[in-house]
Amino acid sequence: MPIQFKKFTLSNGLRFVVHEDHSTPMAVLNVLYDVGARDEDPAQTGFAHLFEHLMFGGSVNIKDFETPLQMAGGENNAFTTNDLTNYYIQIPAENIETAFWLESDRMLSLAFSEKSLDVQRKVVSEEFKEHYINQPYGDVWFKLRELTYKVHPYRWMTIGKELSHIENAKLSDVKRFFFKHYCPANAILVIAGNIKTEKALELAEKWFGSIPAGEKYNRQIPAEPTQVAARKMDVKADVPLDALYKAYHVGSRTDKGYYAMDLISELLGGGGSSRLFQALIKEKKLFSNIECYHLGSTDPGLLVIEGKLIKGVRMEDADKAVDEELQKLQSGKIEEKELIKVKNKTESAILFEDMSLMNRASNLAMYELMGDAEFMNTELQKYKDVTREEILDASMSIFDEKNSSTLFYCSNN
Repeated sequence: MPIQFKKFTLSNGLRFVVHEDHSTPMAVLNVLYDVGARDEDPAQTGFAHLFEHLMFGGSVNIKDFETPLQMAGGENNAFTTNDLTNYYIQIPAENIETAFWLESDRMLSLAFSEKSLDVQRKVVSEEFKEHYINQPYGDVWFKLRELTYKVHPYRWMTIGKELSHIENAKLSDVKRFFFKHYCPANAILVIAGNIKTEKALELAEKWFGSIPAGEKYNRQIPAEPTQVAARKMDVKADVPLDALYKAYHVGSRTDKGYYAMDLISELLGGGGSSRLFQALIKEKKLFSNIECYHLGSTDPGLLVIEGKLIKGVRMEDADKAVDEELQKLQSGKIEEKELIKVKNKTESAILFEDMSLMNRASNLAMYELMGDAEFMNTELQKYKDVTREEILDASMSIFDEKNSSTLFYCSNN
């Protein structure tokens, strides 16, 4: 059943989407900012993620974000990607105005202070060390992004390119980043749940309507050149098992070939019945685990195959076995029933995800960022329409040897 919603644009440029669901006592307020790690200065990376933390440190009129939210029975969280930053509050619908109050005030302006910046800078620095420096395989994506991207800002991770960029962040830099990106003209507001559209629009006008529009940020990001030769990197580290990573450039989230590519990733690595699991774990016993996935990025992204090898297996043998499975797919060896099974699994995943009010709210915001929230209701048919021929064409293009970047991540042991 299609997701019903209505769209508005406030006078300050804030896009506003309302999805009524009166089967629940809850409501979700979601604010998506069209800013991610790809929008950072190469010499000052990690700022989008730093702001995810700073946004909970108090705003111009509200020193404490958490206490009033908890008193109203609400919960909140946020996430940052290379493409966007998303904040959401789930709260009993009768208290939804508390969420409007809190989110509008931090859109109006953060409570900038050296103390707040120092606290969050330390938090992010510790996160960087814990998850990416001191963790086994923690630097894999630093290396893989640098191997696959030479020009585009996807070449650094959301956490930042290097720790010093966050450690050296100044208050003036932070203020400049905020007022450039965190404004109504660069945001999408979604309210979903047990609230009437008229009431939601009234609250949006009341709390967000008077915030200065700011300027819509227009990107000028360099396009990544077509890769013309296979790339390879060897790494030795103190890890328990050898690991293989193979990355391939693919189209953007809005590319026509996205749906075939997504189904390919499911065919190859979607759980225990997938081709890579059956051939390389169950039959040949080369890997202890293996998966295939893609980044779903706004700009042209990556499809990745990664797996941990069984001890004693040669990396070259594992790599060759992966290539053999890709060649089988390229040869057109896919039965209609296998494709139907993958399509059905994808349909179930989409429908299951839409059961959550929070997911519906964030997805409406993301689809609106892609161009139109209505895409949320039309994507399923696009998966159903993918043909065996399109799978074959996509696999021939994606798994071209010249389009590959391979990382051998080997144990010192």
